[in-house]
Amino acid sequence: MGNSSLRIHAFWQQSERCSTGQKVISGFDSFPARRAELLQEETFHSMLTLERRRAERSRDPFVLILLDASAFVGAGAANGFMSRLASVLWSSTRETDLVGWYQKGVMLGVIFTEIGLESKNSIKGILHSKVLDALQAELGREVSSKLVITVQLFPEDHSRRAAEPIANRRFFPDLEKGQSKKHFPRVVKRAMDLIGSILLLVLTSPLLALIAIAIKLTSKGPVIFQQVRLGEFGVPFRFLKFRTMHAGNDPKIHQEYVRRFIAGQTGSEGNEPGKPAVYKLTNDARVTPLGRFLRKTSLDEFPQFWNVLRGEMSLVGPRPPVPYEFEVYDIWHRRRVLEVKPGVTGLWQVSGRSRLCFDDMVRLDLRYSQKWSLWLDLRILIATFRAVLRGEGAY
Repeated sequence: MGNSSLRIHAFWQQSERCSTGQKVISGFDSFPARRAELLQEETFHSMLTLERRRAERSRDPFVLILLDASAFVGAGAANGFMSRLASVLWSSTRETDLVGWYQKGVMLGVIFTEIGLESKNSIKGILHSKVLDALQAELGREVSSKLVITVQLFPEDHSRRAAEPIANRRFFPDLEKGQSKKHFPRVVKRAMDLIGSILLLVLTSPLLALIAIAIKLTSKGPVIFQQVRLGEFGVPFRFLKFRTMHAGNDPKIHQEYVRRFIAGQTGSEGNEPGKPAVYKLTNDARVTPLGRFLRKTSLDEFPQFWNVLRGEMSLVGPRPPVPYEFEVYDIWHRRRVLEVKPGVTGLWQVSGRSRLCFDDMVRLDLRYSQKWSLWLDLRILIATFRAVLRGEGAY
């Protein structure tokens, strides 16, 4: 297992020696020195959020273990049982680890900080086994088997099935609380999405029909281009656009461009001396002549209003990424697809569009999610209308 695993085993052996011969007594009053260490739900969530943000910057992993005791909630001895669980956790963790309520009265959590492992593959199994052994020693196998124990590592492993979200909501209690505080504005935002998308689709339906006929007459292939994108909290959905490329083109061209764009290795394609960099594939041979016009006028984006109607997108929000784009994100980049629903337009489109590098685009998306308001959405929609009329940053 290597030096990393040896350090973990040494830590647990030390914990076991400290607790040998000591009977875990029910109730917090028997542990006055440790009682304050059981963090209340709000404090535990705050500490989890801080640890996650630290890990996003440092890339040092941490482990979150959750003990769900829902099967025991409502029982007469529920409080005493949760106290015993807390005592087992205290006797099995370091002083630097954080123990508290993830969900008051139902679920306890432990944040294992500074695990400092060269290999992350074995840590989850090691910690799960040690916590389970400690629980079984105190509570017995039958009782312990009714507990639901989950062990999660952050940053997360993104080897997942296609239909699974890319982020574990357990690591983001701050986002859940932020959404609940803005419940009414979010309801109004959804109403704006429904009314706006319906009006636009109805009013432009003759134009959209002409575009569909033109696409069909000028190139082979379907009228609508469909692509899997990642929505809010990384939930995949089928993204719609008018097809602007020849059918059967090689997607590896765009994949390679995206990889270089995110790495900051693009921005000079087709630039003239003295003009700002363009962070966009220009003069792409895969694009049809009609497709160039549709892209320049942003008319290719109109089928996305159907995504808005279905609730997969909003009128305003960050642009939804393709999965292969997300795979090469830095850790802090990932927040742009976690905090708000993706949109047809956003702060990036009205603040520079193709003139901004990827890191600046992400910063704008994060700023939008942090400062979001209905008034900001209205300002972005008005600015988008002006940008579309001028064709700013469209290729």
